[in-house]
Amino acid sequence: MDLESGHYTRTIKKQSWRSVLMLAYQSLGVVYGDLSISPLYVYKSTFADDIEHTESNDEIYGVLSFVFWTLTLIPLLKYVFIVLRANDNGEGGTFALYSLLCRHGSIGFLPSGQLADEELSAYKKNDSAATNAASSGVSAASAVRRLLEKHQALQLTLLILALIGTSMVIGDGILTPAISVFSAISGLELSMSKEHHKYVEVPVACLILVCLFAVQHYGTHRLGFLFAPIVLTWLLCISIIGVYNIFYWNRQVYQALSPYYMFNFLKKTQRGGWMSLGGILLCITGSEAMYADLGHFSQLSIKIAFTCVVYPSLLLAYMGQAAYLSQHHIIQTDYRIGFYVSVPERIRWPVMGIAILAAVVGSQAVITGTFSIIKQCSALGCFPRVKVVHTSSKVHGQIYIPEINWLLMTLCLAVTIGFRDTKRLGNASGLAVITVMLVTTCLMSLVIVLCWHKSIIWAICFIIFFGFVEVLFFSAALIKFLEGAWVPIALSFVLIIIMYTWHYGTIKKYEFDLENKVSINWLLSLGPTLGFVRVRGIGLIHTELVSGIPALFSHFVTNLPAFHQVVVFLCIKSVPVPFIQPEERYLVGRVGPKEYRLYRVIVRYGYHDVQKDDSEFERDLVCSIAEFIRSEGSESNGFIEETEKNDDKLTVVSTGLSICEEKVEAEDAPGPSREIHSPLVLPKKKVRFVLPKSPDLNKATKEELEELMEAREAGMAFILGHEYMRAKSGSGLVKRLAINLGYEFLRRNCRGVMYAFSIPHASTLEVAMIYHV
Repeated sequence: MDLESGHYTRTIKKQSWRSVLMLAYQSLGVVYGDLSISPLYVYKSTFADDIEHTESNDEIYGVLSFVFWTLTLIPLLKYVFIVLRANDNGEGGTFALYSLLCRHGSIGFLPSGQLADEELSAYKKNDSAATNAASSGVSAASAVRRLLEKHQALQLTLLILALIGTSMVIGDGILTPAISVFSAISGLELSMSKEHHKYVEVPVACLILVCLFAVQHYGTHRLGFLFAPIVLTWLLCISIIGVYNIFYWNRQVYQALSPYYMFNFLKKTQRGGWMSLGGILLCITGSEAMYADLGHFSQLSIKIAFTCVVYPSLLLAYMGQAAYLSQHHIIQTDYRIGFYVSVPERIRWPVMGIAILAAVVGSQAVITGTFSIIKQCSALGCFPRVKVVHTSSKVHGQIYIPEINWLLMTLCLAVTIGFRDTKRLGNASGLAVITVMLVTTCLMSLVIVLCWHKSIIWAICFIIFFGFVEVLFFSAALIKFLEGAWVPIALSFVLIIIMYTWHYGTIKKYEFDLENKVSINWLLSLGPTLGFVRVRGIGLIHTELVSGIPALFSHFVTNLPAFHQVVVFLCIKSVPVPFIQPEERYLVGRVGPKEYRLYRVIVRYGYHDVQKDDSEFERDLVCSIAEFIRSEGSESNGFIEETEKNDDKLTVVSTGLSICEEKVEAEDAPGPSREIHSPLVLPKKKVRFVLPKSPDLNKATKEELEELMEAREAGMAFILGHEYMRAKSGSGLVKRLAINLGYEFLRRNCRGVMYAFSIPHASTLEVAMIYHV
C-alpha cells in the first residue's frame, strides 16, 4: 500500500478478503472508538431531568425504541449505504464533500485555478460518471451548477455551511474526550458516597485528560496496535453484559424495537420526552468518523466492521440496560441510572478499567480527526498556518499540531471542571454532533445532483427524510442552550469568525497581487541582466500568482543592485483534491526570453498530501526545471496554456525527475543554503545532472542545463513577501475590522510561509510591502 502517494484506497479494492477483514478489524480502534463508548452516557443523559420516572416501562421502552431506530436510520442507512459512496478519491469528511462541489462548479476557495488543473487524474476520475449519467440528471446538474455559479450568495452559503461543520467537528474534539473520560470513571459513584465522589471524579478525569494530550506528540502509530483489541474487548464486554441482563431480567425487552413505543413515548411524556431526545442522539456520537476516516480504510471494511460487530454489540448493550432498568426503577430509590448500575457487581471494577481504556481510544480518534480537518482547512486557505508534524513516515494521516493540541487540552479541562457532570457535557456534545450531520445532509443533497447526476427528486427525498429526523434532534438539543448547549455554539462562532476572516483576507491579498502584477514589457525593458549584476545562485521568489510577474519582484529589484543568475517564480498552491500524483505535481514554464534565465514553477498539493522537507523539495524543484529545459521543444510533453494577454505566453508542462541524480558529499564548509546547528561539518547535498546523449540536445540547451547546475551548487535563496494588509480609506467598518484587526492579528501570530514549507532560515530574505485592499 503506497500511503504517501495517495494510492491507499485504490490498492485496497484489489486486495483479498483476508486483507479487507484485517482492515475491518483495524478500523474498530480508529473509526469506532467514539461510537462504541456511547452506552456509558446515553441513558443517564436521557433520563437526567426531563422524564418523570413512573411504575410502568413505557419511558424505558420508548427510549430503547428511539435508540434502535436512530442507530438504524443515521449510521446504518445514511452513512453506511449512502454517504460513504460520496468519497473524494477515497477521502471523506465535510471538506471532501465541499471539494467535490467545488470541482463540479466554479465555487472554489481562491481564484487561482488553472485549466491545467482539470487535467489531473483526480479530476478525471470523478468526472467519468458524468458520461454515463441519464439526460435528466445531467440537465438537473447543469441547472443547479448555473444557479450556484450565478449567485455569489449561494456560494457564500455553501462556504459558511462547510465552516460550520468544520467548527463543530473541532468543538467535538473538545467535548468528546471530556464526556467520554468523565462517563468512564462515573462508576466510582457506586462505591462511595455522593458527597465524596464529586471531589474524586473531576481530578481523576483531569489527570487522564492531561496524560492523553501530553502523549499526542508521540503519534498514535506507536500504540495504535492496541486500539483495535481494546475496542473489540469493550464491544464483546458490553455485548455479553447485555445478553446476561436480557435473559436474567427481561426477555420481552425486544418488543421495544417496535416504532409504536416511540409514538407512545412522545404521547405520554410530551414536552419532557421531546427534550430528552438531546440525550438519545448521543447514541450516534462518532458516526461521522465512519465517513471522515474513510481515506485510511475502504468502504467495504468500514461497512463490515459496523454491520457485523459494532451495530449488533451496541443494540445488545442498550437492550441489556433497558432490561435491567425495567425491573429496577421501583426498587432503587436513588435511581442512579448510569451504565455501571446494570453491570454485575462482581465484574464492575474490571469493566470500568476497560471502559477507561476504550474512552481514551475514542478520544484519541476524535483528537486525531481534529488535527486532520484543521490541516485541510489550512491547506485550502480557511485557517491560519500552523505547524504540522507528521508523526509517522509510513502511516498516512498521523499528524500532530502542537498549538491546537494544547488549546484543545485547555478547553477540554475547562469544560470538565466547569460542568462536572455528564448531563451538561452531553447537551453540549449532542448539539455539536447533530449540527455536523445536518451539514453533511445539506451538502450530500447537492452531491447527489451535481456529482452523481441523479434526478433532483432523489436529492429532495434525501434532505426531507434525513433532514426531518436530524432537525427533530437538533431542536431538542438546542432547547438545552442554557444547560450546556451554548458551549459548541460559542466555540463555533469564534472559529467561524477566525476561519472566514482568514479566508477573506487571503482572497483580498490574492486579488491585490493579481491587480498589481508587473507587465512583461517592463521586464523586457530591463534586458537579460535585469539592469544590474547577476550573481551566482538561484533566487526563489514566492508568489501566490499562477501567472504574471508579482509586484514583489519589481519592489525588490528597484531597491537592490544585484540578483541571482537564475530566478524562479515559485507558486505553491493547494488544489481541492485529496492527493496529487508525483508526476503531476510540478508545472514549469519560462518567463521572458531564454537568456533571461527566468522560470515559473507551480507546485500543486492536495489537501491530504504530505509536503516534503526542504532538501527533497529543492532537489525536485531543480530537477523539474532541468526536465523542462530538456523537453521544452516538444509541445506534446506538456500542457500549453495562455496565462497572460497577448504580450506574455507561458508554456506549462508536467515534469518527471529522470534527468538528474543526487550525490551526497562532505565539504570543508557548509553551503550557503544551510543553517548550522552544531560546530561539526555537515554533509551538503549536491544535485548532479546526467545530460542525455541525444542529438536533439543542442548546444544552447546544454549550456542552460550546466548554468542551472552551477547555480544550484552555489546555493538557493528564498525571497518572501512580508505583507502588511490595510483596508483602503473609505472602506466600511466591517472591512476595516476584518482586515486591519482580524486578519493582521492572525497573520502576526500564525506560522510564516517559510515555516509551513520547511524553508531553512539561513536562506530566506523577506521583502516588506504594504497592501491597501
